[in-house]
This record gives sequence, structure tokens and C-alpha cells, in this order.
Amino acid sequence: MKCVWTMIVSVFVLFAGDGALEVQTPQPMLKGPYLGQKPPGMTPEPFAPGIVTTERWEYCLTFMPDLKTFYYFEEEQETDKDLLMIFEEKADGWHKSFDSARVGQPFIAPDGKTMHLGRRYKERTADGWSEVKELAPMFTAHKIMRLTASAKGTYVFDDMGAEGGRGMIRYARLVNGQHEQPKKFGPQVNSGRANAHPFIAPDESYLMWDSRREIGHGNADLYICFKRADGTWGEAINLGDTINTEASEFCPSLTPDGKYLIFHRSLRRGTADIMWVDVKILESLRPK
Repeated sequence: MKCVWTMIVSVFVLFAGDGALEVQTPQPMLKGPYLGQKPPGMTPEPFAPGIVTTERWEYCLTFMPDLKTFYYFEEEQETDKDLLMIFEEKADGWHKSFDSARVGQPFIAPDGKTMHLGRRYKERTADGWSEVKELAPMFTAHKIMRLTASAKGTYVFDDMGAEGGRGMIRYARLVNGQHEQPKKFGPQVNSGRANAHPFIAPDESYLMWDSRREIGHGNADLYICFKRADGTWGEAINLGDTINTEASEFCPSLTPDGKYLIFHRSLRRGTADIMWVDVKILESLRPK
């Protein structure tokens, strides 16, 4: 993918006050919601091309509830290792900084108090994020890549060690302040292979994930299940050829304001683009 945002700049790293490494943001300073980017319509577009999305590997975009901070993985060119990067909106515009090396796939809980990292997590404190902590053994027993949470506290996660590596999506409800033992979703979710990277809607009205199935458009495709009025889950719906292509589409989520679907597309090995599209594309799939 060609970068459409170019300018000649000098880029260097500074030590921020909290010890994080701050990357000088190119001028002119980026200002406004979503880095000042023009919102997408019903056709997916790269998120912040040349700024966030480049020709290399960018992955796992997740926002704080106020939309003034977001995190994502960026591949370091010298080592090919994934680095967790931060963009923060301050009085003079957006600033980019380095958070840490990769530790699980980040997902910010709807209340902004927890950063889930697969089988690990951090808690929000007055001074920032806590140290990395481990989930309970009933979760760490599973080979989790991505864990997401609803506003009710339900955990939904993938288990890539299940079914001989075919992948399985599981959930664990929060009851009386404690999570139940994880259970697996039914065959409408856990069919095909490589079922992974789930996202549970904050209100639990739908579930999205990626899977490889014979009915797909290419490699991994995005699917959605809507919850019925009786609390059961409907059939899996492929998001269609507007979203899914011959490439791999994976790791879907929703922006905290509920306006945009975020997902990732890999055109070839070693690359991944962060895409966004108007959330109305999901509503067009909801059964009447």
C-alpha cells in the first residue's frame, strides 16, 4: 500500500516526563478527533495512512473510551519486533510515544480501567498503568491470543490450543463479581478453522471474529453473530466482499463512540494494515 501522507521531517526520540520514549510528531501538528483524519464511509480505508498505517506491520489498534489515546503494535524495522506504541491528544495536538515491547494483544475494556493482554492485563491507576498481571489459572490454562470484554464484564477470548490448533472461541460471564468457568460458543461460531481474535460488543448484542471457512472470500474472513431476543446466538454471517477480500481480514473491534468498525488486512506475509469503515455496514447485516 502506498503512503499518501508524505513530508520531509527530522524524527528523533525524547524522554517524556514519565520515562516513556516520546517520538517527535512531524509538523504540522496533527489535531482533531482520530488524528484529524477524514472519517470513512461504507468502503473500508486505511486508518491514518503514512502516519499509523504504512507498508509494514501495524496491528491491534485499541482506543481509550475518551478517544484521546490509542495503542497499537508497530513493527520495528531494525529487529522486526512488535512495539506497543501510543498516540495521545494533548493541548497542542497528537503526540506519539513508545510504551513497551509486545506482551499479549492489547484491548481496552469499555470502562477504560483495564488493558487486557491475552492471558495478562494491566489496571489503570492514578499514575498510569500498573505492572503486567496474570489472569486466574482457568484462563491461563488456555492459549489465548486475544481477550475482549463487554460492559457487563463478560470475557470472550480465543483458544488457539483447542481442537488440535484449529482454534475455538470461549466466553466467561461475570457473576457476583467472579468469572464463571469458560464455556465454548456453539457451532455457528466454532466451525471451520482458525477461529480467532473475537470482539464482543459492549452491550453483548453481537460477536465478531475471524475464521477460515469454505464459504469465505479468501484466507481469513470476518464473521458476525447477532444475539436473538431470547438470548441465543444467530447464525454466523460473513461480512461480505466489501470487507472481506482474497487477503486475510482479522482482529475486528469497534471504536468507543460506536461509529467505526476497525479491522486489519494482510495483503502478504509480513504486512498488516489497520482499516476502518462506517459501523452502518454492520447494521446492514442485522437480521430484520
